[in-house]
Amino acid sequence: MNTHVHQKIKSPAYSQFIIGLIFALGAALGFSAKAIFVKLAYTYNVDAITLLMFRMMFAMPFFLIIAYIEEHKEESRISHKNMALIILMGLIGYYLSSFLDFTGLLYISAGLERLILFIYPTIVVILSSLFFGKKIQKEAYIALALSYAGIALAMANDIQISTEHVLLGSALVFASTLSYSIFLVGSGELIPKVGARRFAAYAMIVSCLAVFVHFALVRDIGAFKQPIEVYGYGLAMAIFSTVIPAFLLAAAIQRIGANKVSIIGGFGPIATIAMAAIFLNETISTSQILGATLVITGIFILGKKR
Repeated sequence: MNTHVHQKIKSPAYSQFIIGLIFALGAALGFSAKAIFVKLAYTYNVDAITLLMFRMMFAMPFFLIIAYIEEHKEESRISHKNMALIILMGLIGYYLSSFLDFTGLLYISAGLERLILFIYPTIVVILSSLFFGKKIQKEAYIALALSYAGIALAMANDIQISTEHVLLGSALVFASTLSYSIFLVGSGELIPKVGARRFAAYAMIVSCLAVFVHFALVRDIGAFKQPIEVYGYGLAMAIFSTVIPAFLLAAAIQRIGANKVSIIGGFGPIATIAMAAIFLNETISTSQILGATLVITGIFILGKKR
């Protein structure tokens, strides 16, 4: 029995799953920090598109370098069809989703934003089933149920409907969730064809360019006059909530698939709770602790089944 377990642990498939799990958790942690950076930056009265532009401006050089390295390393060229799909995914997944989320955060609390944003695993599983015929396993239902029960419980005391624009903000964040879910499903089909790092680099370059064009159309050069703290939060978002998690996400999808990555993403709200307590001085309640336990249990069940 011990020999069997030892062989299983050493098997390439098991090792790849563990690596994919770690990458997915790292991506969730990085993307979760984004809400903290955004809320901190908004205290300096910067608008959504300007803040998003700073994020992409600092991230762009990293993706250009990585794209250059990957293109010279890969012998095969990306087909016109796959390049068109990469452009579409870049526009839907990182540009549109980020802009809608940043704008929604202007109108609703971080708690409500997190709750809406992290229903995306359900949407991913449904989209994968509808368009690619991927069967929804019983264990996935259990993991989803536990994860979202945990998220709802953990976020219950954070939801504050206190502004007249709450419906608008909620609709914007839900649209962000839908566009990000479409990106995850599409990337799950594209990454095996073009490679994880190459896909992430090109998709992010497209989204950066889209943000630059959007900014140029609605703002002038005066928008660059911001407090140094806003630039600092933009740089932090670029490195810790854009570049690093984008490549971790693509690598995780390549190893364990979009469905499992999306469910593991349920760890994100719990990470946000902890970071909000540290950096925004928010208190951690008993319901948040119980919710975190349910989410971790859901992730454990998913990992054990695999």
